[in-house]
Amino acid sequence: MLLPRAGGAAGRSPPPLAALSQVLRLERNRRTGIVFPLQKLERYLAPGTDMAPFRLFQPGLDALQRAEALFRSRRGHAIDYVSSAVRMDHAPPAALPEVCFIGRSNVGKSSLIRALFSLSPEVEVRVSKTPGHTKKMNFFKVGKYFTVVDMPGYGYRAPRDFVEMVEAYLQERRNLKRTFLLADGVLGLQKTDHIAVEMLEEFGIPYVMVLTKIDKASRGLLLNNVLKIQEFIKEKTQGCFPQLFLVSSVEFSGVHLLRCFVAHVTGNLPTVEAS
Repeated sequence: MLLPRAGGAAGRSPPPLAALSQVLRLERNRRTGIVFPLQKLERYLAPGTDMAPFRLFQPGLDALQRAEALFRSRRGHAIDYVSSAVRMDHAPPAALPEVCFIGRSNVGKSSLIRALFSLSPEVEVRVSKTPGHTKKMNFFKVGKYFTVVDMPGYGYRAPRDFVEMVEAYLQERRNLKRTFLLADGVLGLQKTDHIAVEMLEEFGIPYVMVLTKIDKASRGLLLNNVLKIQEFIKEKTQGCFPQLFLVSSVEFSGVHLLRCFVAHVTGNLPTVEAS
């Protein structure tokens, strides 16, 4: 969960590689691996593999920089925790375009949100070592541009009213532009993830899959999971964006690209020039 840090946070430095300016100092291969981690796997693909799902969203530097600016708080552009809710009548007004992050308990959802907002030192992200720490829908306003919602985790230690809470949100939140469904990069899609996919498909909710903790997976395991999930998306889904997003909240791999995709789907980067 994100909460305002009490005092002194403005002097805190962002983590290494949290900013594009730091990534651009790296040598080319390392830089590409941080910004476009899916491309690191391309060289290991068998001949004849469909490459389209690896490069559908490939923004250029200008788009990446404009997206980063949205995630960096400054005078006149605050990133604020708005409220928490367990029922839709407690949710804040649906005034801005919105995205939500959902996934299995302990998939790294809060860690990813912390990475996305790491350039805003006055905002603290609390990450619990105990699965199922997030029990409510937590809303965060990014200036006048969009809202990010941190949803409770499903599976182990999920809130008792998880199904009612999440189903009501997905069906009633008319300003919801995209749901980000997180899966573990080491474990791949689990049974509970398939249930979440079925729910999103049933409701006709546009969503995208994000593979977390890629720094913990061997290259072979990660490639195997990526190919399996991409085939699943192609054969079994209607509302899922065909490209899988890979992220590491530790190394910041894929975080810059995900910021750009959030900005794009909320209408803040209506045109994205390819790199």
